[in-house]
Amino acid sequence: MGLLNGLSSWAEQKSAWLALLATSLALECTALYFQHGMGLEPCIMCIYQRTAMWGIVLAGLLVLLFNHPLTRLVSYGLWGYSAVRGFMIASEHIEIIESDDPFFGTCEIFPNFPEWAPLHEWLPAIFAARGDCLENSWQFLSMGMAEWMQIIFGAYFVVLVVVLLARVIDKKLF
Repeated sequence: MGLLNGLSSWAEQKSAWLALLATSLALECTALYFQHGMGLEPCIMCIYQRTAMWGIVLAGLLVLLFNHPLTRLVSYGLWGYSAVRGFMIASEHIEIIESDDPFFGTCEIFPNFPEWAPLHEWLPAIFAARGDCLENSWQFLSMGMAEWMQIIFGAYFVVLVVVLLARVIDKKLF
């Protein structure tokens, strides 16, 4: 119980949210290095995964700026939603890559962002999709980018569940 109580208490501290912000921001910076430094152009699915990761960045930043039970609640929700959506998008991306059907193995050309937030127009260096969804040339330990992103988003979700369980066991919700 000591470990869970410690984790529950840490979730109230800014340092925990800084860790969330730092890891997700490091992944965003890595993606930008892959894009601009290595010339690996992101496809639409990559851009959607990138957007989900920005949701996790925002979740950490929100509590760093305003550490309050309400902002932690909102951030838990944003963290969870972003991790689940990112995992689902990465899974769909893997299905596209592995598909034998040439009609299924395609994706949109332009991002489907809301009209009120055309991120690909505001920040094209970050959110413009210029790559092909079938491109899977980057590999690490025999897995491509989409497979790694599935693992990363899954890990973010598992950490969230552990933190929330620790909070419930410690009888603190937010």
